[in-house]
Amino acid sequence: MAGVQSHDQDIDIDVRALFASLGAHWLRILVVTLSVAAVAFMLATMATRHYKAETRIVIETRESVFTRPQETAGAASPVLDDQGVTSQVQIITSSDLLKTVAAELDLAGRAEFNAADDTSLVSRLLGVAGLKDGNADVPEEERVLQAFREQLTVYKVEGSRVIVIEFSSENPELAALVPNAVADAYLAMQQGAKLQSNADATEWLQPEIAELRAQVSDAEAKVADFRASSDLLIGNNNSALATQQLSELSSELSRVRANRAATEADSRAVRDALAAGAPIDSLPEVLSNGLVQRLRESQVQLKAEIADLSATLLGNHPRIRALRSQLADLDRQISAEAEKVLKGLETEARAAALRETELVAELDRLKVESNRVAQEEVGLRALEREAAAQRQLLETYLARYREAVSRQDRSYLPVDARIFSRATVPAEPYFPKPVPIAGAAFAGSLLLMAVATLLAELFSGRAMRPAPRPSAAPAVAQIVMPLPAQNGAGRASSGAYSAGAGNHDGPGRLSVSAAARRLAEKGSPRAVFVSPEGDEAAAVSAMVAREAADAGLRVLLLDLTTSGAASSAMLDGAAPKGITDLLCAEASFGEIIHADLYSHCHVIPAGRGDAAEAMRAIDRLPIVLQSLTTAYDLVVIECGEVDAARLRRVVGDGAEVMLSAIDDLDETVVAAARTLVAEGFGRAALVLPGANANPAPHDTARSRSAPLA
Repeated sequence: MAGVQSHDQDIDIDVRALFASLGAHWLRILVVTLSVAAVAFMLATMATRHYKAETRIVIETRESVFTRPQETAGAASPVLDDQGVTSQVQIITSSDLLKTVAAELDLAGRAEFNAADDTSLVSRLLGVAGLKDGNADVPEEERVLQAFREQLTVYKVEGSRVIVIEFSSENPELAALVPNAVADAYLAMQQGAKLQSNADATEWLQPEIAELRAQVSDAEAKVADFRASSDLLIGNNNSALATQQLSELSSELSRVRANRAATEADSRAVRDALAAGAPIDSLPEVLSNGLVQRLRESQVQLKAEIADLSATLLGNHPRIRALRSQLADLDRQISAEAEKVLKGLETEARAAALRETELVAELDRLKVESNRVAQEEVGLRALEREAAAQRQLLETYLARYREAVSRQDRSYLPVDARIFSRATVPAEPYFPKPVPIAGAAFAGSLLLMAVATLLAELFSGRAMRPAPRPSAAPAVAQIVMPLPAQNGAGRASSGAYSAGAGNHDGPGRLSVSAAARRLAEKGSPRAVFVSPEGDEAAAVSAMVAREAADAGLRVLLLDLTTSGAASSAMLDGAAPKGITDLLCAEASFGEIIHADLYSHCHVIPAGRGDAAEAMRAIDRLPIVLQSLTTAYDLVVIECGEVDAARLRRVVGDGAEVMLSAIDDLDETVVAAARTLVAEGFGRAALVLPGANANPAPHDTARSRSAPLA
């Protein structure tokens, strides 16, 4: 190939072409899918049928309100939490319980659980490879238990206290028999555990009760001895006699003091009234006397008679004088009786004062006695509390002991679980289901075949196309054929062409080493070389690639010339697979990338593929270039005599366009430089091989076979 016309652009997936591959390969997809479905249906039909049954247990308190212990009869019964129910699941799957069920049902006598006789060569080989358990040397009980666990499933229903016991077997009767037996064994184990716990409690309570009885007797004896030795007499209201007497005496003293104060007040009032000459009838203490009241009545009668007689008799009449004399006598008697009342009040006050003095003395004595009794009561109460605590503990132990003995004698210990759904013999197997299995195999194989076909089409590149540019006409990438060779020897004037600036050996020119340094310093990912003079100048790109590789860069040279002039000298004239083979899908990346014989550079030659077929797959070239740019530090592309207008198809972001020439004054070189400027590539750098490296003019054989130094 002379070159490639392309530009670095985004790559799109041609969805129509991608899915069109499904229609193109529909027969292969259908045949493979139907074959897989048929094989799956046949294997499912021939597989051993398995049956499954389940038993359900609910965890709940089975104790009734009539048999529940008296102290908790009114309380809510405790229920296991989630952790407790999970623990019951572990108990059901315990080895002891499963061994009991296996022995009860004689599972060791069934080939389904005891496969020790299967000692064929195939079984032994599978066991050695780890694809099958080699259990020939395992004890029979362990083999049965292992097979039992594989077919048994026990789990808790989420959000409930229900435990499900599932069992699968080749025998439908056995599939229903085993979960029921496991559930019954679990209930029996729980009841046995409760009976054992009850027996242990009874055995422990007997000596404890005997010891407590002795302790209670000793504590009560200490209470009686202390009460007798401390002379603590108990009165009413269960209180000490001294304390009770002190309370009563305090009440009596208060009453006596009140009476004395009242008597003294009455006597003082009578004395003050008599001294002041106040009328006797104004004193309530005197008027309350019975004799005074009778004398007052007589006085009133005499006054009434005098008043009656005064109406008919004169004042000096003997009858009137006699009545007045009697009236005066009554007044004297009343006054004398008032004096007696006063003396009586004073006597009563003195007596009350004496009584108060006696009560105060007695009260002081009782206070001392009550203080002593209170101190004695502290010790007595301590002994009574100890005796009461021992007695209460003894009564509690006795109640529990009687309850445990009664439950043990009657064998009544309800288990906190019950079976509410027993397993029944299943009518249909749960595995295998030929139709669903075949349908799943058909759908799965159809999906896999479709995915495989799409991936194959995608990786082949046939479903890739370059994304269209919005500002230009749709580009159809293609390999650019070489322009006709120009054999004229015309010359341009010495200053007609000026190459790009940089490290160069002369004005507007770069040597091979200067060009390699420029690419390394700028970090250009891609260098595109145009050789207007033909194969003689194409060797310059190989020199630059070798110089950059020797400088430590990872460099690859891609030869897009028709004759392969740039890569033939690097491969010592061989013609291995190259870019055309990759585009024709006849080789992979690993097959087309070769090592330079004389440097660390890698090279992709033109290849041996059909150019016409490669042209049809040219859309893959941008993807190839992008992959190479990612893998290498620098990709050098030799395009040969390429049309500058089509050079954009291989120029990407950061790419450096260079002109390789033998004679910088050649008309073709000058025209190519002007065309690059006109097409928007700027002033491309001109790379000259140098005096020592420049091959002889038109020495094509030497440029293709000799190593490039």
